[in-house]
Amino acid sequence: MTGKLIGIARTAEKRARMEEIPASAVSVEAGVAGDVRGRKPGRQVTVLFREGWDDACSDLNVSLPWTTRRANLYVEGVNRPRSIGGRICIGNVVLEVTQETAPCMLMEHFHKGLKGALTPDWRAGVSCNVISGGEIHVGDTVNLS
Repeated sequence: MTGKLIGIARTAEKRARMEEIPASAVSVEAGVAGDVRGRKPGRQVTVLFREGWDDACSDLNVSLPWTTRRANLYVEGVNRPRSIGGRICIGNVVLEVTQETAPCMLMEHFHKGLKGALTPDWRAGVSCNVISGGEIHVGDTVNLS
């Protein structure tokens, strides 16, 4: 199943506003260029899947921007992984799933009930390590393996 990268975001500081960007370098050393969490082992890059985000927002009967979730990458058209070790390929960038991303209490700050709505079925997305770096652009093809 082939999907599409529909968003890229980063933040220079913890809790700072997410900045959406049209393209980015992704590296083994730093994750998404300019993102504060890129050096954190096991959580260099976070990926949110549109279908999970839409399900959470639907449960709350709200429309929130995807960056509310504070993920780096936003993809659509592929089934979200529900196990550790899978690979997400975006162009020549390869990410390895290290864990389900647990929604934090900050989600409650943005919208009451959002943390709970993101909790089931890996809706909050996945955390990944970078296996192979490169350039990514909104619109790139996404494959899972």
